[in-house]
Amino acid sequence: MADQNEAIRINDEDARGAVSNTGLRYVLGFSLALAVIAMSAVWIVPALLR
Repeated sequence: MADQNEAIRINDEDARGAVSNTGLRYVLGFSLALAVIAMSAVWIVPALLR
């Protein structure tokens, strides 16, 4: 039986239940940039054609 005063150590991947450094932040950043560009184009192009 484990000692109740002993600290429990769990590594990051086990605690999160996922593997880090998969490039997900780059996909999210690229998608955000594309969304901003697309929304800006939808707003700016009609204003210029007026």
